Amino acid sequence: MQLAVLQVSFCEDLKACALGRYSPNALAHRFFNDRWPPLLYVNSDESMTAKLPTVAIAEKLADQAIALTAEKLPEAVRARAEELLIDVVGLCVAARDTDYVKAVIAGVDAGGPCTAIGHEKTFSAEAAALINGTATHGEDFDDTFEGGPVHSSTVIGPAVLAAAERFGCDGRDALAGFVVGVETLCRMSMVIPKAIHKSGFHPTAVLGAMAATLAVARTLKLNKQQTVDALGIAGSMASGIIEYLAEGAWTKRLHAGWAAQAGIQAARLGAQGFLGPRTVFEGTHGLFNGFARATEGNYDVLTRDFGRDWYTSRITFKPYATGTMNQPYVDCALRLAKKGFVAEDVTDVLCETAEGYVHRLWDPLPSKHRPANEYAAKFSAPFNIAVAFVTGGAGLAAFTEETVRDPRILALAAKVRYVVDPNNPYPKAYTGHVRMTLKDGRVVEERQPHIRGGVQEPLSRADIEDKFRLNAAFGGWSEKQSGGFLQSVPGFFAGRLDLSHLRS
Repeated sequence: MQLAVLQVSFCEDLKACALGRYSPNALAHRFFNDRWPPLLYVNSDESMTAKLPTVAIAEKLADQAIALTAEKLPEAVRARAEELLIDVVGLCVAARDTDYVKAVIAGVDAGGPCTAIGHEKTFSAEAAALINGTATHGEDFDDTFEGGPVHSSTVIGPAVLAAAERFGCDGRDALAGFVVGVETLCRMSMVIPKAIHKSGFHPTAVLGAMAATLAVARTLKLNKQQTVDALGIAGSMASGIIEYLAEGAWTKRLHAGWAAQAGIQAARLGAQGFLGPRTVFEGTHGLFNGFARATEGNYDVLTRDFGRDWYTSRITFKPYATGTMNQPYVDCALRLAKKGFVAEDVTDVLCETAEGYVHRLWDPLPSKHRPANEYAAKFSAPFNIAVAFVTGGAGLAAFTEETVRDPRILALAAKVRYVVDPNNPYPKAYTGHVRMTLKDGRVVEERQPHIRGGVQEPLSRADIEDKFRLNAAFGGWSEKQSGGFLQSVPGFFAGRLDLSHLRS
């Protein structure tokens, strides 16, 4: 049986070599390193055989990505892709004049066929993906997925748009690639939940590089072997540590753009026959062992009912411009602010939280009470609660150098402490709880059982378009520009993609 499989595989590879897809050296490498070991281990210890699966996860994913077409997408999934596109464009425009986006643009070479949304200059596909991904993720106002958490469209959108623009792809292939990437990133986040974050890495960055690669491979219509190689290559490009939490450094903003750029580069290398390990996900030295410190996980979630059960439809659109897990706490603070007392009336604030939140939102507590800058403030639960209570909001204007130095906000933030609730459902759901004790002895309390904008309380298409308009206006677009883009969305993925109207 093993010999028959080997013969068939070798014949397939000989045909590929004859067609010019592999050099003779590459064919020899593939035969002896990828095909031969299973045969060597037929009569040896079974644990050794298990190290090299007959069909790797990357191969299953490649099959499913290739099989998915725009015509097969349910209308609800197509509509969700349009909503994600709207969110991406609005966020790019909102961030276009920020220092961090200007720094990225200055750090790459201009010139090329691809669009950096909201900018007149054009760039290479890789540079455009880097710029747009960084801009989309920069204010932490992008979508999120409960169960991960990961931010999907902020990586996949920039990667697919740049690749499609660079290679003149049909919009239907871009739509299929977009959905493939978003769906894959959501699913990957559930293989070993929480482990990547616990290991000190950013799941959006690490898993995003893989999902972006699959998305671009589908957009460019790569074949199975090219797609598998591309995924294997992307495993060596994935990166993203979370040390930005220490002092509010900008690197988290870069993670989505870097993953998008890596996806394009990995797909282009895979298309040229550059060999990548097919066991990149589950291997002894694979992605999950490297970043989650484990190889045992629910890999079935990656491929089970792919193209039938749509995780894409469960994505959350953030109502506030701050970290995902802060969103329910903001809701609680805003409701408390309407109860008729002021910040100076509060003597103590106690919040129940999830253990998985602590190292990102709460510790070390003194630095969360006084964030180093406006970006660090987005990852401080005490600051989010205080700024929402004092200002009545948590939009883009709530996180500035002025608010971070505001004595009223900081005084309230300093009173916020936490206790871990061992029964908190994170990461299956994101919850919030704020209990305030007042000078007159009263105790007032609010709970939020889920994140608004998600499955339990979704934003409507009108809500998402309103968010887009506000973001676009913040970035300097006129109502005419915003309205023109929204009118173009229903036909955006019809025919060859044209992004030229997004360059100003």
